[in-house]
Amino acid sequence: MPLERGRLAQLGERGVRIAEAGGSNPLPSTNPVSWRREAAGRGRAGAIIGREEMPAGRSDRRKRAIMMNGSLWVIVGTAASLGFVHTLIGPDHYLPFIVMSRARGWTLARTLVIAFVCGLGHVLSSIVLGLAGVALGVAVFKLENIESFRGGVAAWLLIGFGFAYFLWGLRRALRRRPHAHAHVHEDGKEHAHLHNHGSLHAHVHRRSGRANITPWVLFTIFIFGPCEPLIPLIMYPAAKHNFGGVLLVAGVFGAVTVLTMLALIAAASWGAKFIRLGRSERYVHALAGAMIFLSGLSVQVLGL
Repeated sequence: MPLERGRLAQLGERGVRIAEAGGSNPLPSTNPVSWRREAAGRGRAGAIIGREEMPAGRSDRRKRAIMMNGSLWVIVGTAASLGFVHTLIGPDHYLPFIVMSRARGWTLARTLVIAFVCGLGHVLSSIVLGLAGVALGVAVFKLENIESFRGGVAAWLLIGFGFAYFLWGLRRALRRRPHAHAHVHEDGKEHAHLHNHGSLHAHVHRRSGRANITPWVLFTIFIFGPCEPLIPLIMYPAAKHNFGGVLLVAGVFGAVTVLTMLALIAAASWGAKFIRLGRSERYVHALAGAMIFLSGLSVQVLGL
């Protein structure tokens, strides 16, 4: 597991331990088979003790409910904090949208819609994986290993897409570089002038017969991108059989993650429109590909 993503997952597990310490009972196993065994054991113990075992009073149940709610809010606060931090330190969450918006001339509204859909897929894929792990009784560390593998796949997809887009943008820029044409007139006079094949049509045309696959490529990459801190967080309410708590923790984490993405993208895209590259403008696609390549490399090597 890369360094930074591993630290965030550890912070999530620390939040769970803090919540567990505030509860009345230790965190139960996340394996449904263990739940059934524990219930059967309690049933046998109750049968042996017989009538000497008295049910818990209403006040005891209320105390446990209050402590459970307090522990859940610790998890919710941890989810919000980690959702913000893991988005902020991960350039792959916002940099591809900023540079592609600048290169392809997307409006801010279109950029935010694409980022929102990608962010939603990014969060929901981890939620589905976590819920499937709970239902199948998969241990937390196994789910984290799966998330780490998905993170590696997403990083390599980002690296590959960025490198391919860089080569395409570089080829496009070189084909549009200014070059001289010589002309000989009827009177014998000869002159040369600079010519740029892209000068008459420097803006991007939307072709009705040709689909733009860039948003779909980004969406596919984000589906593979993991939310590693989320897995241990949703395990706590799941182990307590609190489905509402699972939805609350996942919803807060997802909302903070997506809103942080949108805020960063909106601010950076607004600032990028004031940058003028001049004659280097034709290299904007190559620069976008290079930035995406570097963001994927930072995720794979540095674990950001």
